[in-house]
Amino acid sequence: MKELFKKALLVSGVSLLLTACGPVDESSQESLESQQRELLAACMDTEAVAETAEHSCVHGDAGPYQSVTASPLGTVSFVDVSAPHLAYVVTLPAKTDSIGWGGSVMFMPEESGEYAFMVSRKRGLRIFNGDVEVARECRYNIPEEVCTSLRTSIVADLEGGVDYRLEFEAVAERNSQFTLVIEEAAHEEAL
Repeated sequence: MKELFKKALLVSGVSLLLTACGPVDESSQESLESQQRELLAACMDTEAVAETAEHSCVHGDAGPYQSVTASPLGTVSFVDVSAPHLAYVVTLPAKTDSIGWGGSVMFMPEESGEYAFMVSRKRGLRIFNGDVEVARECRYNIPEEVCTSLRTSIVADLEGGVDYRLEFEAVAERNSQFTLVIEEAAHEEAL
């Protein structure tokens, strides 16, 4: 999927370049449109994402819950959110060097694959492998009719047995506590 992300960036850049440089021949345009459709298809399987969100919504609505306080940003986090089928109630600490709230937790997938990170707010999740930010493959706004407790699903391709740091930030205090549910996106039990 990393290659698909790189391809998407390339296609986007070429599209902008070609738009700025004027018309292109028909075969080049068709090839470009085909690549764009391929990229969108990878992120547009909303049925699978919606099914994962529906399953996760059960945990978001009814638990079981585990409350955790994230480690302050810039420190080593020992807060683990790797247990499956749990809804974590994450509380972010206030930032000491600027306004707002921010913190991190650790997640280690048991096996390699795509994982959906569902949160009860709209934004503010970044995933890191060491100091390198992991590319998010898809972002899906969960419709309220599908789930009342979770708002956003972010899908990323992760390697099993690797510690990933999940960073969250909030400007408003009302967003400094939220629910987090993590499911393997293609896992049979998750659907």
